[in-house]
Amino acid sequence: MKRIFVWIFLGFNLCMVNAQDKDNPVVMTVAGKDIPLSEFLFLAQKDTTVDLLDRKSLANYVELFKNFKLKVAEAESKRYHESLNFSDELNSYKSQLRESYLSDREGEAEAIRKIYDRGKEVLSVSHILFRFPSVKVVSKDTVDVYGKAYETYLRIIGGEDFSAVGKALAADTAAVYEEIDYIFPLKTMKPFEDAAYSLQNVGDISKPVRTNYGFHLIRLDKRIEDPGRVKVAHILIAPDENALDTGANTDEALLKKASSLYERAINGEDFAALAREYTADMSTVHSGGEMPYFGPGEMVRPFEQAAFAMKDIGEISKPLKTRYGYHIIKLLGKADRPPYEEMEHSIYTAMKQGEWYFELFKSFEEREKKKFNYVLYPEAYAELQKLCDDYHPEDTAFYNRARQMTNPLTMINDTVFPQNEFAEYLRLYPFSAKSYSGDFLYDVFRQFVRTIVTELEKRTLSDYHPEFDQLVKEYYDGILLFEISSNRVWNKPVEEQEKLEAEWIEELNREYEVKLNHKVLKNLNKYLKKKRN
Repeated sequence: MKRIFVWIFLGFNLCMVNAQDKDNPVVMTVAGKDIPLSEFLFLAQKDTTVDLLDRKSLANYVELFKNFKLKVAEAESKRYHESLNFSDELNSYKSQLRESYLSDREGEAEAIRKIYDRGKEVLSVSHILFRFPSVKVVSKDTVDVYGKAYETYLRIIGGEDFSAVGKALAADTAAVYEEIDYIFPLKTMKPFEDAAYSLQNVGDISKPVRTNYGFHLIRLDKRIEDPGRVKVAHILIAPDENALDTGANTDEALLKKASSLYERAINGEDFAALAREYTADMSTVHSGGEMPYFGPGEMVRPFEQAAFAMKDIGEISKPLKTRYGYHIIKLLGKADRPPYEEMEHSIYTAMKQGEWYFELFKSFEEREKKKFNYVLYPEAYAELQKLCDDYHPEDTAFYNRARQMTNPLTMINDTVFPQNEFAEYLRLYPFSAKSYSGDFLYDVFRQFVRTIVTELEKRTLSDYHPEFDQLVKEYYDGILLFEISSNRVWNKPVEEQEKLEAEWIEELNREYEVKLNHKVLKNLNKYLKKKRN
């Protein structure tokens, strides 16, 4: 293994200096275990009923704290902490707690909110795609493709009609022309979506935009406010493959049957009953034709247009045709776009799993890079990027050349990482969905840096966040306290519990030695002031 992996996975040489014992003296010793003042204060200051500067309140708290620690000592003496269930619960908590420090919740919320706000508008666009020659492409393979895309861009802004040019290119070349009814956040490629939403006015055209498929020219055709969601029931009249009478499957016959059902429905017959008897949509037959709420872009266009065109709840559409057959639609409900709180988790999940990953966690990475004095050597990165002109980062030829390169690439926490150490990481973790070599390299490099700063944050949690160890200790003691208290007191009849608790406390005080550091307790005000400063 190269040094990078030893460094990351076996630990760091961290020069963090812990607070001196004089700033964190022992406040009491219970059953041979020293309790530092920091732990005593951490728990006391979480209890709003405790006034550490009031003599009586302090005395009461010392007694409660001592008894709490005696119960924990008893649980440890009975080896409660060695059970598998205890280890699993504690490790699960530590993992969740650690993850909460390995993120920037405010930054993530800002990224999620940006996507949510973007979704307040729905776009219609047209685009011309100039395809890459293969699935994986290097820089030299994209030059001609970009040239054709940019030449076309100049023709269009020079006055030629976008649609006419696109259709002509699609007919004569490998280009693709497409009109897209709806663009929604997180539903298409990130560069394409970013470019589409950046267009301000209907008719605006983007410069060439690179995605995994090639270069796109995008024209904004429509920008509308999100119309919300609708709920409908429908009856589908579709061809019957098992029909003996072939005339029953003609378009004329299907429309006649649909029109008959429409007349029955608007004359008062139960729509749900008609759907259960006649619909060809087996997914909604048992619900009387009822469908879940849906928004624009989720149904075939004629069906969707008819559903959103209806105004009054209970309104029934005339038969309309789609590729599935003839539909009769009944409007059951309308709803606004779900509020942010309802969509936050689904947006987070989508961003975390897709190419929006770096956007979601960007604020955390920037914070950690600043914290650990991240430095990039651009000349060294440019040398690696130059390899992308001829080789894809997944190719063996790329690695064979990159591993010979020894210039400093980046420095993090005063440790320098040369190009060949990143090359080794790239060989082992070539994780990117990008087809273009330069984009692929950039993705893996960002993940390389993220891996290092995240591991640094894990290793230094206690130094930068002393409350982490306190929270883990609090949870550790809490599990033990719950288990032993349940066995000794809480699972007994309620009327007996007070007496059992008192007898247990007396027993613990007899069995285990307790030493209080009265000097520290007497001068608690001094330590509190020092902590505040």
